[in-house]
Amino acid sequence: MQRCLHRAVGWSLAAVLGVLGVAVFLLVLTPAKDAALPTRNKYGLVFDAGSTHTALYIYRWPADKENGTGIVSQVEACTASGPGISSYADDPAGAGASLKPCLDRAMKIVPAEQQRETPTYLGATAGMRLLREQNSTKAEQVFAEVAKAIGEYPVDFRGAQILTGNEEGSFGWITVNYLLETLVKCSFTGKWTHPPAEDVVGALDLGGASTQITFLPGTTIDDSSTRVLLRLYGANYSMYTHSYLCYGQKQALKMLVASLHQGSPSSQQISHPCYPKGYQENVTTADLYNSPCVRAPSTPSPARVLTVTGTGDPTACSTAVQKLFNFSCGANRTCGFNGVYQPPVRGQFFAFSGLYHNLHFLNLTGGQSLSSVNATIMQFCTSSWEKVQKEFPTMNRTHLRDACAASSYALALLLEGYKFNHTTWLNIHFVRQVANVDVGWTLGYMLNLTNMIPSETPQRVIGLQRSNWIAATVLLAIMLILIFCLLTIICCQKNSFGYESL
Repeated sequence: MQRCLHRAVGWSLAAVLGVLGVAVFLLVLTPAKDAALPTRNKYGLVFDAGSTHTALYIYRWPADKENGTGIVSQVEACTASGPGISSYADDPAGAGASLKPCLDRAMKIVPAEQQRETPTYLGATAGMRLLREQNSTKAEQVFAEVAKAIGEYPVDFRGAQILTGNEEGSFGWITVNYLLETLVKCSFTGKWTHPPAEDVVGALDLGGASTQITFLPGTTIDDSSTRVLLRLYGANYSMYTHSYLCYGQKQALKMLVASLHQGSPSSQQISHPCYPKGYQENVTTADLYNSPCVRAPSTPSPARVLTVTGTGDPTACSTAVQKLFNFSCGANRTCGFNGVYQPPVRGQFFAFSGLYHNLHFLNLTGGQSLSSVNATIMQFCTSSWEKVQKEFPTMNRTHLRDACAASSYALALLLEGYKFNHTTWLNIHFVRQVANVDVGWTLGYMLNLTNMIPSETPQRVIGLQRSNWIAATVLLAIMLILIFCLLTIICCQKNSFGYESL
């Protein structure tokens, strides 16, 4: 038995010494620069100039791994005070000034020696698309002031532009799939591999003035205006995408009030079934019909004051919301709404922005069934104004007023508009972030403009960091120690049984 014990201990010591020798060997061979020089980071700044607000996203990534996946991190998201830049049509200088506090914040985060090489972009979405339709001169003046303000900072400003609806949808799709690493990933053997197409997820985005749906339909896309072809990491993607202008939440809820006004028996009284019972406010016709999304009566009096009274009727609310859509489709054609072609939804979807916030407010982003979601929204929509104010004392008054209307609209958009049902509803994942990065179009936009997503598969494989090698080696040593300890016990037990039999 003693001989067995000595032999097993000898094996264990030899194994441990061997593994530790390998660890030392790896430490010696690891380039000294890893220890001497910290990894140099690069930064990127992207302004999301939306219809309701502007936010600056500050991104960071290791300089030597630009074409890797999942390596861009979000350092900070700074929300500018005030409304979106499109609201400054009559005060263009105000649009530029609104960006400066966030730029000041960015200058404290990006190292001074790297600021001049930091790519900086501003992308404007549906709010500016609407302003350009209304008055292109005012839109240009806003952009000029925005560019002037950013130009005062020591960054590599690469311009401001208005994204098309298809670009907004596509970049949102790129963002979420990049973060999920469903486009390409490095295998354990060190080779780049493409995950199966079924792993690629669709993107559902709801902003203030537009909403986007983007996904891989798996079939031929019949309408070329809804098709986007991308080549990413050596793979081709034929995606369906469409953006519905005016069907963002803010504009849709404005259309809802206008529709209720035009259907009201009284020209000055509006009963609003989506507002809490007991809520009341006054609006002018000038404020109600100040958007190209809202069709005004033939001769509205701009100074007329309208009284809006909440009735808290969820059934009537749902009916009123559905009147905002035209669900009829042409013969032999599948469509979403308003006659726009859309193939049947397919696969998993990530829903973000307004879709997430509307349902998160009611704690409905945890994968609940559609029946449960419907019941919760119905119950909330029967609440009185007094009750909801007591339940949510710190919530913004306007957001609290709109909560029932917004959640009812989100539900109608997804079910009647995009044609999800009780089964496919469970394929929708409501998220704000993936891998600690806010989901939206901004990251995909920056990745595209900086060529950080190559069209072909990267040749260089990102190796394990030195710390990962050391951790793996130590783990292997521990496993071997446990194995040889187990062998020692088994060996000794066998010998003790032999002595007993003797």
